[in-house]
Amino acid sequence: MKLILTTSMVFIANMLFAQLKSNDSTLLQPVEVSAVKASDKNPFAKTNLTKQEIAKLNIGQDLPFILNNTPSVVVNSDAGNGIGYTGIRLRGSDAARVNITLNGIPYNDAESQGTFLVNVPDIASSAGSIQIQRGVGTSANGAGSFGGSINISTNELNKEKNFELNSTVGSFESFKNTLIFNSGIISKHFLVDARLSNIRSEGYVDRASSRLKSLQLSTAYVTDKSSLRFNLFTGKEKTYQAYYGISEVGLDTNRTYNQAGTEKTGTPYENQVDNYNQTHYQLFYNHKINKHFKTSIATFLTRGFGYFEQYKSSQDLANYGLPPFGSIINSDLVRQLWLDNYFYGTTFSLLYEKDKTQIAFGGGLNKYDGKHYGKLVWLKGVDKVPDDYKYYDLKAYKKDFSFYSKWTQKLTSSLETFVDLQVRNVSYNIYGFRNNPSLNVKNNFTFFNPKAGITYSNKNLKVYASYGSAVKEPNRDDFEANNLQKPKPEKLNDFETGVEFKSKKINIGANLFYMLYKDQLVLNGKINDVGAATRVNVANSYRAGVELFGNAYLNKCFSVQGNLTLSSNKIKNYVDYVFDYDNNVEVATNFQKTDIAYSPNVVSS
Repeated sequence: MKLILTTSMVFIANMLFAQLKSNDSTLLQPVEVSAVKASDKNPFAKTNLTKQEIAKLNIGQDLPFILNNTPSVVVNSDAGNGIGYTGIRLRGSDAARVNITLNGIPYNDAESQGTFLVNVPDIASSAGSIQIQRGVGTSANGAGSFGGSINISTNELNKEKNFELNSTVGSFESFKNTLIFNSGIISKHFLVDARLSNIRSEGYVDRASSRLKSLQLSTAYVTDKSSLRFNLFTGKEKTYQAYYGISEVGLDTNRTYNQAGTEKTGTPYENQVDNYNQTHYQLFYNHKINKHFKTSIATFLTRGFGYFEQYKSSQDLANYGLPPFGSIINSDLVRQLWLDNYFYGTTFSLLYEKDKTQIAFGGGLNKYDGKHYGKLVWLKGVDKVPDDYKYYDLKAYKKDFSFYSKWTQKLTSSLETFVDLQVRNVSYNIYGFRNNPSLNVKNNFTFFNPKAGITYSNKNLKVYASYGSAVKEPNRDDFEANNLQKPKPEKLNDFETGVEFKSKKINIGANLFYMLYKDQLVLNGKINDVGAATRVNVANSYRAGVELFGNAYLNKCFSVQGNLTLSSNKIKNYVDYVFDYDNNVEVATNFQKTDIAYSPNVVSS
């Protein structure tokens, strides 16, 4: 991939007003975030990024590229320059196995379980902190954490008035403009934060253009014991599809070749795009009951709608439920695959702290209402496509309820234990698939996810060990790809131990992990007609390795940091079946120990 060099012009105008400060802002530490984040002494492998560290890396690329230099992370970009659709893998696990929360609210798509951060462009400019946990960790709300979790927080208190205009210009006609406003604390109680972002790029890959727009608005009322905050995040993305790969020969002859749109004769179809809008509404209420108890409750609504447009050649009209138009039985056409969904619910937590004991109770309840339908916008040789015609119109519903309790106990000044018990119930009903409209799936799962660990800390040294269990349901594509044999939930037993030395100028550490899977869903090499990979259950598999990391601050101007992950990622006793049509038999190939796809043995930065 070509290295992209960017220059950044940052203009910051601090308003010349007298700064008004609250008489007490300690309660404003977001309770909803502390319930899902790991504290410094919790026995889990993690990396914390501050607002200042995020700002240094934020040049307009999607969030995975900001996290790219953290341990065990591998990222990819459809367009080739980190703008538009991007992916992230943590310890080899894809985004569908990485639990992402936005202010403690689940962000993963309910059906695919993926994390399409392109739908919230420039969210990094609003983030006050990001925590990346590797392994099961402390994930409490949302999908199960199989590779790790990413917790994004925007609810930190911005106490000072501020006005900012950030502009970034880069190669491939890449531009990012961000306008940020922070009111500071007004009359000791009110504050308003706002952000407006516009990002565009033509991409490294042919036609891999991106047009991204987003708005963030947050307003809060605070007292010395309570806070009420409303957040609005809305994003619109229009990206030319660029998810296709190229042949090995193509790497040498035409690295930027993009297959999307080439079914059209002559020049590629110009509107082979993904066009999606997503808006998040979040309302938080935090209350300090007394010096020992804090509570929080949040309600949220995520509204998403948009389409995936494709030019398809020589299509059988019968497959689209259409009769012949005169002598036209097959035709070129343009279709749109639509998503129209609502995701809403609540999260809640109660935190108790006294002396050496901290106990948290909490949970979440959410529901997903989704519609999947297809439209035809053009038929070759036909004057007009039938108005409002949908060649498929399907629905899906998903309910998710979870409850957890977390107990942290200081046994001595150096020794601390952690116990976390979670129960999660999932009800998931699918009423047909685009290629299998009569296939209905109804599921109800109940999972128990315990976690426990111990930490020894003395001055600058920390040593920890932990065990965590995570169980999660298959996603929508798994049920369709394996309709003849119902896919099973996958289970992970995660064992971690590590050591870390941290001082003002040096931070070094090592973490050992052994992730033992039962019925893990792994890629089998098949791709469906919209570029999604299919997965199958394998009985036994594992990921085992060591993560080494360190950074040193040499002086005010220079620092050095790096990390290295060495791992083995294997499927045990896997049998691959391929049908031999020439001899009319099924041929089985047994692999005693084979690599898990997309799981490199060495990851370094």
